Amino acid sequence: MTSAPMGLQGAYLLGERAGHDELRSRLLDVAVNLLETDGPESLTMRRIAAEAGCTTTVIYTMFGNREGLAEALYLEGFERFRRFLESVPQRRDPLEHLNALGPAYREACLAEPGYYSLMFERAIPGFEPSERARTLARAALNILDRVIADCISAGYLAPTQPRKVADALWSAAQGAISLERAGHLRDGSTYETVTMAVISCYLLRKK
Repeated sequence: MTSAPMGLQGAYLLGERAGHDELRSRLLDVAVNLLETDGPESLTMRRIAAEAGCTTTVIYTMFGNREGLAEALYLEGFERFRRFLESVPQRRDPLEHLNALGPAYREACLAEPGYYSLMFERAIPGFEPSERARTLARAALNILDRVIADCISAGYLAPTQPRKVADALWSAAQGAISLERAGHLRDGSTYETVTMAVISCYLLRKK
């Protein structure tokens, strides 16, 4: 069965939404680049508008205020991490997939320094994400919960709440990445050690 033509109005609305999403993405890119290069003081609506080539009215309409923009950046960062982790090729063996997600998470963090600083290092003084934003941020890492649940079902990991293992793994990963970003660690070897140690704590058998 073929779908009915969307018509002129449908095509217009689809194009309008695509244009809106493209502009929103461009504004977030401009903002996070300013944050990374010139610091939080550069995140004024006027500066962002000038860099993006639009009016401040557009930015206020899209994000509401500076706090709304900061929260949009916070959520965009986690969404990018989610897409990065979801792009890791699926393994038939869940433990192999879990082991592949560790390096991918580190790579995602180091590839997005502007977003990372906002998400984990309070790069914008005074910004506190809402409870809704925190919930959505954690949901972006649900792939860890799913793969860990598969590892438990397959008998690799001790029966427990997948979220408990995922949060322990996340905590270890974040500690090593923060030290690496601060220059205290020269490479990812410590990251690999601590993340594998967390997995080993719950490991029942090796394949």
